Amino acid sequence: MWGYYVALALRSSGRSKALTALVIVLLAFGVAACMVSYAVFRATTSNPLPDKSSRLFVPQIDNVGPMYNRDGDPLESLSYIDAMALWQAHQAKRQTILFASTWQLNPADHPTQAMTLDGDAVTADFFRMFDVPFRFGSGWTADEDTHHGNVVVISQDLNETLFGGQNSVGREIRLDGRLFRIIGVLDDWNPRPRFFDIGSHGTTFDDAGGVYIPFAAAADMKKDSTFVFCPTATRRSNTANWDAYLHSECDRVDAWVQLDTAAEIAHYREFLHNYAAEQQRLGRFAWAPNIRLRNLTDWLAHEVGTPPVSSLSMLVSGSFLLIVLVNVVGLLLARFMRRAPEIGVRRALGASRAAIYRQFLTEAVTVGLFGGLLGVVLTLWGVSGAVALFEPTIARLVHVDTSLIVLTVLVAVAAAVAAALYPTWRAAQTQPAWQIKIH
Repeated sequence: MWGYYVALALRSSGRSKALTALVIVLLAFGVAACMVSYAVFRATTSNPLPDKSSRLFVPQIDNVGPMYNRDGDPLESLSYIDAMALWQAHQAKRQTILFASTWQLNPADHPTQAMTLDGDAVTADFFRMFDVPFRFGSGWTADEDTHHGNVVVISQDLNETLFGGQNSVGREIRLDGRLFRIIGVLDDWNPRPRFFDIGSHGTTFDDAGGVYIPFAAAADMKKDSTFVFCPTATRRSNTANWDAYLHSECDRVDAWVQLDTAAEIAHYREFLHNYAAEQQRLGRFAWAPNIRLRNLTDWLAHEVGTPPVSSLSMLVSGSFLLIVLVNVVGLLLARFMRRAPEIGVRRALGASRAAIYRQFLTEAVTVGLFGGLLGVVLTLWGVSGAVALFEPTIARLVHVDTSLIVLTVLVAVAAAVAAALYPTWRAAQTQPAWQIKIH
């Protein structure tokens, strides 16, 4: 029976080619505009670790006072004093402290390949907490943190640049003049958003760093964070007074902890409060304890949110699709009502209103399918041109996959059916006796 209705739909479309083509094109443009915007929205609001986002937390402690709060929230980063205190307390199953910095790199056996690259100073749990994949080797152990080891993990891209993608474990590179031994090469890992050191970057959609070295080794080298907030006029490290700077109230270190149960979360939150209260009693803080403990999902919502350009494009494209649907309703109404004599004859021969509904909704599905297929083509074209509409760091994240293609077709079909409901209802109300009398 459905095959019969599809055949009727194709035959009807053949009799009104221009009207059918107009409906298909309108649907395709409306749906494609929404899908391109959705692809951008999806790319900028994705969860980089969906399986662990509820178990990874960012501890925050207000060490600079209410004057520097952001709507009551502590700053994103911690001071070196607080970061080390949390890390050395070992109150979480896994924990890492880190900061981003810039490095001058010289391969030990390729002195001409000098370059500047971003990297992070981290502790050993960083790789296990964030499920960082390795192509060769592995991360370092806690002993390397304790002994300030001169080891380094490099990215897949850097390994390709320096060593042609071969296993470079055991090779050496110079970072800021200091020799480091490669113990691991990452596999393809470039989380978006770059969640783990958001406080260290002006944009959360930059590529992940090229090198990862032990936090303690970076401190030995007097490396400073890319992002530093000091509650005083100076915002740069003073290597001549490095120890004083290191133990100042400048916020420069990010911290993460893994808490697997509600009891662990409650315990760690109490630990943070007690730590801040202790600092207040010691006279370091002149304000009541102000702490936060957000999981990864809440952290991204708080720090990243939805880029305004993405939200605006969704609003505009959604409005455009609504306008398209209004026009499609009018076109389908004109198309269906032109066939009143045909409907009257079918009703006179015994066809029920339900049969008329099935016939015309099947036509809507058929038109929607064609509109969806054309919409896929337009979506591919729109995604390729996203760089002209959005910031390059956002545009390069946008991609078309199978799920987006399927969604484009489904949205087109759903839109066509929704637009056909009223015209179909009007068509089903056709009185067969009246049509026969006229014709």
